[in-house]
Amino acid sequence: MSGIPHDHYEPKSGSEKWLHRRLPVVSLLYDTLMIPTPKNLNWMWFWGVVLFFALMLQIVTGIVLAMHYTPHVDMTFASLEHIMRDVNGGHFLRYLHSNGASLFFVAVYLHIFRGLYYGSYKSPREVTWIIGILIYLAMMATAFMGYVLPWGQMSFWGATVITGLFGAIPWIGDSIQTWLLGGPAVGNATLNRFFSLHYLLPFVILGLSIVHVWAFHSTGNNNPTGVEVRRGSREEADKDTLPFWPYFVMKDLFALGVVMIVFFAIVGFMPNYLGHPDNYLIADPMVTPAHIVPEWYFLPFYAILRAFDGDVWLVMLTNWLTFGVVDAKFFGVIAMFGSIIVMAMVPWLDTSSVRSGRYRPMFKWAFIGLCIDFMVLMWAGAMPAEGIYTTVALIGSTYWFGYFLILLPVLGVIEKPLPQPATIEEDFKAHYGDTGAASANPAE
Repeated sequence: MSGIPHDHYEPKSGSEKWLHRRLPVVSLLYDTLMIPTPKNLNWMWFWGVVLFFALMLQIVTGIVLAMHYTPHVDMTFASLEHIMRDVNGGHFLRYLHSNGASLFFVAVYLHIFRGLYYGSYKSPREVTWIIGILIYLAMMATAFMGYVLPWGQMSFWGATVITGLFGAIPWIGDSIQTWLLGGPAVGNATLNRFFSLHYLLPFVILGLSIVHVWAFHSTGNNNPTGVEVRRGSREEADKDTLPFWPYFVMKDLFALGVVMIVFFAIVGFMPNYLGHPDNYLIADPMVTPAHIVPEWYFLPFYAILRAFDGDVWLVMLTNWLTFGVVDAKFFGVIAMFGSIIVMAMVPWLDTSSVRSGRYRPMFKWAFIGLCIDFMVLMWAGAMPAEGIYTTVALIGSTYWFGYFLILLPVLGVIEKPLPQPATIEEDFKAHYGDTGAASANPAE
């Protein structure tokens, strides 16, 4: 647990002492709920509880849907129609599950970008950040495999395109692609293994999430100022923190309730808005859709994948230097995975000694550009790979890599940060005054 001084669980009754000596589960729960939390956290810190809710929703609805799903190419599409028409509440469960994936990614993107802005990846939280990126990669794998399960036109051709990327890897690509597919092409073996992995990976995500929470409980939570909680004494720590229960639990539950209103409105009134109409046609290997696109949450990285075609000078140079080993397709694969790797490496790419972007005026503009760039890449990924769209995707990809590989290292050297508060207490009083601070923290 955190090194911040705070009260620990002390069993009182005989039964509590008996259980505590054998299995200190109550102590673990108490220390988790009562962990000292920086009292200046803003509303961007509630996305964690939304992510936990979305994960539980996906696991529960996924288990129930799996009871009625048939992973066979001849029966899958019909089994989904059976779920939608014959299973009690089946249509609602399926819409909860499909839109729950979108909720999951909305929350994780806002969670990641909040961390990028407030420097939650900086020392001593590098491992916490890396675990978070691993969770994100597991989410992407789970969502991709889940997209294949309806066995509609976009499911089939999306699987064909994405698994084909692994075939672009020199020398071993064909073997990896065959291993993924379970055969020479997308078929029944592919559907079966994707169903199995789609069912398994959420539990891996749950395990990683527990480690993720454990990690930041060990280092303490970051906050909008980036200033660490004072750890010299219990009195000093109490001036900077509040117990997680009840203050932040109630705040998170209120925010979750607001998100749920929007989420259930979408599920109830526009459940197919984020889907693709081609996926309501049964998969046909003989008919290729005019425009193959993944789900919206993959679009920025899909745009990066397609941006580097054979006409880009960097691709041509790389192809020449590697004697044709790295062609345009393989370069696109490298760029797509590289765009996630540079995000994982940000604790070592950001050279600034100031943690929070709140006190970095030049960084703010670069970060705003990154947010706009992400949305532009999402739009470009949804468009055909032709004309102006490829140029926009290339410019967006250039800024994405430039932000992490050039701007962050350079800004840390040349930027002059604004004055930071000496303590979290000082920042809190600046926003709420002495009265707000005293009433919010009963320990003062």
